Amino acid sequence: MIHIILPDGSVKQFEENVTPIDVAKSISEGFARNVISANFNGTTIESVTPLTTDGSLVLYTWNNDEGKKAFWHSSAHVLAQALEELYPSIKLTIGPAIENGFYYDVDFGENSISEKDFKAIEDKMIDIARGKHEFKMRSVSKKEALSFYKDNEFKTELIENLEDGTITFCDHATFTDLCRGGHIPDTGIIKAAKILSVAGAYWRGNEKNPQLTRVYAISFPKQKELTEYLELLEEAKKRDHRKLGKELELFTFSKKVGQGLPLWLPKGAALRERLEDFLKKAQKKAGYEMVVTPHIGQKELYVTSGHYAKYGADSFQPIKTPKEDEEFLLKPMNCPHHCEIYNNSQWSYKDLPKRYAEFGTVYRYEQSGELHGLTRVRGFTQDDAHLFCMPEQLDTEFKNVIDLVLYVFGSLGFENFTAQVSLRDPENPDKYIGSIENWEKAEQAIINAAKDKGLNYTIETGEAAFYGPKLDFMVKDALGRRWQLGTIQVDYNLPERFDLTYKGSDNELHRPVMIHRAPFGSIERFIAILLEHTAGNFPLWLMPKQAIILSISEKYEKYAEKVLNLLENNEIRALVDNRNETIGKKIREAEMQKYPFMIIIGEHEERENKISVRQHGGEDLGMISIETFSEVIKTEINKTLKPF
Repeated sequence: MIHIILPDGSVKQFEENVTPIDVAKSISEGFARNVISANFNGTTIESVTPLTTDGSLVLYTWNNDEGKKAFWHSSAHVLAQALEELYPSIKLTIGPAIENGFYYDVDFGENSISEKDFKAIEDKMIDIARGKHEFKMRSVSKKEALSFYKDNEFKTELIENLEDGTITFCDHATFTDLCRGGHIPDTGIIKAAKILSVAGAYWRGNEKNPQLTRVYAISFPKQKELTEYLELLEEAKKRDHRKLGKELELFTFSKKVGQGLPLWLPKGAALRERLEDFLKKAQKKAGYEMVVTPHIGQKELYVTSGHYAKYGADSFQPIKTPKEDEEFLLKPMNCPHHCEIYNNSQWSYKDLPKRYAEFGTVYRYEQSGELHGLTRVRGFTQDDAHLFCMPEQLDTEFKNVIDLVLYVFGSLGFENFTAQVSLRDPENPDKYIGSIENWEKAEQAIINAAKDKGLNYTIETGEAAFYGPKLDFMVKDALGRRWQLGTIQVDYNLPERFDLTYKGSDNELHRPVMIHRAPFGSIERFIAILLEHTAGNFPLWLMPKQAIILSISEKYEKYAEKVLNLLENNEIRALVDNRNETIGKKIREAEMQKYPFMIIIGEHEERENKISVRQHGGEDLGMISIETFSEVIKTEINKTLKPF
């Protein structure tokens, strides 16, 4: 008999070679019908894999992320089979599950596919799925694997890097693929499939390698779920920050300036400035001091910090001075500069903590194919801060930063979020710098703080920064998509590398602990996500202009200017539209520009010394005094913008 531990802690006894699906049936036949994958002792397995030892078992359904991963991974096999049957001369490479769906990278050779081919591929996938073919794993020798793929240099390269005895194939129907496992029981569970797009992709992400065609797709166990997903995609297109950014005149890009380098237009610059002012005000109350550092630094600075070794390949190449033997880099990170600011003085324990904040612009080289609006750029501004504290101050300081991040989220309408404790991968120590002892202290400090603050958090191994573990905040937007926003990191390593010290109460020199934090992350990416979350209807306090004054005709321009002055005296940001256009057209365009309030000015309003107010979306507030309108604005702002 073997003992199987279930997630609720209960232990069940079974005969050896019991399968996960058998265990599921022992719980409930109805539950078993929904089980599509499993995890045994931390390893993803099939639902029909025989269990031969004691261990912990987790059973996954479509409602679990891991269940979806198995579903989409299996669907990638079906996509590959469909493509191979429709285009027999192609060469398959890899096809993983991704956050929403899956893709397969394919060398189509002389062939190519476009949107007109999508329907035929989808039909072929569903035709295959209806066969209810079981996914069966089998081990093969390296020699057998190489022989099977002798005409496919891509699969051959993958196999060459695998150890003999670790290679497995997955078979279903007449199709075989190189695979490590993690499948649903059979293809019949796949009821709906959609090819989403095709794109170019370099083999193994290296631009020196052959370019392949990446076929993106998604699948579902019910047609209804696919329909709902496609409706969500249509809504996402309407909310695309690139589209809204253009319509709202916030930012643009120029080929002459360079890819991935956004240009902020006046309205966008005002939006950025207001976000920065909002955070600066909160930071000032929390004891931060603003600093400014240059956009470049000597290469040696980043060698010392470790960024050159870890990020050198993703940085712009060194800038060499024309006459002197110096090398500079465009700044990839702000933290080394802040370490040097700390090092400018000798600090006592009485001076700590020191909290340095900066809206610092940094530069990372991204391949042109990976650039995407404001979410993936080559130059971006971080709302960066670095706190230097004594070890005994770490817990309090870390929790205070959590409070600041939660304040930012609450003020901007991000209410649905979880936290992720990102730890190092103990199996891959070369990815990190510093001693195991310091890593363990830092990791435990984050876990304790997350527990004490009552955060809903998960632990992810291998997601830490190279210099320290971190607490990342994963936010769900209005469309249910997950984004990483806000990060806090504990770092014992950079203080050592930069020889940072403070004089303790014992009159001896001690090493401070460093906290890295960025509630926004990058201003560019944050604004992109906020744009899509709000569909451009930002919180009222953040809007560059909170109202637009629309005069019915030229006769009322003077009254419109008077209203504008009164609004500005009440700290309401507004502008006047005095164009010689119909009031209907002015209202339609103001709606498109998403002004929160439209103030209509005509004969009646001037005579009564009042304003007619229309809210974005169509609600009419009627004719009211400017004082009443000011109270409406203040009440609306106070709903979201609380004092820190």
